[in-house]
Amino acid sequence: MLALDELLVVAAGAGAIAWIYWYFFRAEGAVGTATATGAGPQTTTILVRGGYEPASIRVKAGAPVRLVFDRRETNPCSEEIVFPDFGIRRFLPANEKTAVEFTPARPGTYEFSCGMSMLRGKVIAE
Repeated sequence: MLALDELLVVAAGAGAIAWIYWYFFRAEGAVGTATATGAGPQTTTILVRGGYEPASIRVKAGAPVRLVFDRRETNPCSEEIVFPDFGIRRFLPANEKTAVEFTPARPGTYEFSCGMSMLRGKVIAE
């Protein structure tokens, strides 16, 4: 039979595993929308600080998109942004804004991540 301290360790471990799973695989957060002004691309700003905020962005398929990454940290994990579907890999300088432009040709979900694939986001083209 397990002692009380052993039960507490097992419960804490299970709680930590559940939190890690939720944080990296299930947390969605708010969904942002890129908006077009005039004849320019659909644009929105994404805050980079321990993750992407918002981590999901809705856009119109077939129209140019401009995402401005506002990196407000020096964590080496967030120093690169990768859009595999568009062949984009861009360095994000600390405490600066960096624009990334692409055009999703058809509706679908296009994922992006940091260079180590720990921070994740997605563009939802409709």
